[in-house]
Amino acid sequence: MGKILVKSVITRKPGYLYYVDGKGNVCEAKMARGGKKKKKKAVKKKPVKKKVVKKKPAKKKVVKKKPVKKKVVKKKKPVKKKKK
Repeated sequence: MGKILVKSVITRKPGYLYYVDGKGNVCEAKMARGGKKKKKKAVKKKPVKKKVVKKKPAKKKVVKKKPVKKKVVKKKKPVKKKKK
């Protein structure tokens, strides 16, 4: 640990940390306490411009259809009833 050269040069405040920086100046910094979270600055997002792309019509495949054969239905002759 270091030696105390001069006492009561600075009036100390509660919640602050005092230190000697590289140039020999006495500096104070607010002490960070556990449990308190720092507020984050709200970052505004710029709206992203979408690129307009012209769509080309899709090429349709041409399929040749086979002709459909129609079923031929034969009519039945009515059955005659026999008389007794």
